[in-house]
Amino acid sequence: MKFFQKIKAKKPVLLVGWPGMGNVALGSVDYLRRHLKATPFAQIDMSDYSIPDSIVISSGVAQLPEFPKSIFYYTPQPEIVFFESEIQIGGKGGITLIQEVLNLAEELKVRRIYAGAAFPSPTSHREPSLVFGATNKPNLKDWLTGFDVGIMQGGHISGLNGLILGYAAQRKIEAICLLATMPLYAINLPNPKASKAIIGILSRMIGFKVDMFEIDQGIVEMAGQMEMVEEKMWEVFSGMREEQMKPPELDDTKTPDHILQKIERLFEEAKQDKQKAYLLKEELDRWDLYKEYGDRFLDLFKESE
Repeated sequence: MKFFQKIKAKKPVLLVGWPGMGNVALGSVDYLRRHLKATPFAQIDMSDYSIPDSIVISSGVAQLPEFPKSIFYYTPQPEIVFFESEIQIGGKGGITLIQEVLNLAEELKVRRIYAGAAFPSPTSHREPSLVFGATNKPNLKDWLTGFDVGIMQGGHISGLNGLILGYAAQRKIEAICLLATMPLYAINLPNPKASKAIIGILSRMIGFKVDMFEIDQGIVEMAGQMEMVEEKMWEVFSGMREEQMKPPELDDTKTPDHILQKIERLFEEAKQDKQKAYLLKEELDRWDLYKEYGDRFLDLFKESE
């Protein structure tokens, strides 16, 4: 850990953000850090966590790429420590990185940690982004609902934005993850609307005001791209031949075993890649099986980043 300056914090909150679907978590933390004018005070050396897998060539000269940055920032009013990391790390390295973050959190007597994540769902980009929450302290659930945050009833939050809740609990540090809904078909695009939804909740929870003009501009700019993706998606589905959407005529009304096996395979694939859910939904509709599998299909969207 490299310190640029010493800070005199008095039980601040900590906002953490790692990259993820829609850049929802990191996008919200980065926006608040910039607009609340937080200043950097410490940085984690990432050379032990990130292993280059290529070199950078410039005018025929090869050099190693820069290591991704993981930096702490601080603002006294409101008293917030921000942690932004440019890379998700899996396995033991990711856990070690979380422990470094929590070591500093304990040193600064952080009273609560806030993380964020995307909640991909089968919705349009035109729909409002709803916020759900999970916490490592059961007594905070009622507090969350007081801010119009839905309680996430099941599923998983993958990545360091979720894992930090579990490791914070081991150190008896309160932690909350706010998850904002976003279209399933656009998980690879930045989603400032979802980031704004999290910012809105955080501003009420922590008690601050922030100018939303810049993020509102980003929402307008992304709306065009989202619309194009959505239109393309519907063109693909509507362009399928009608006979492909109907089950073939069979003497036996029982669904063929190979179709049931295909559906099971698509369920497993959709757990890892939510975009496969559309193929799964198509197959269920084609064989008139959605009523039988509907609850299980919707359970896929209880899982998030």
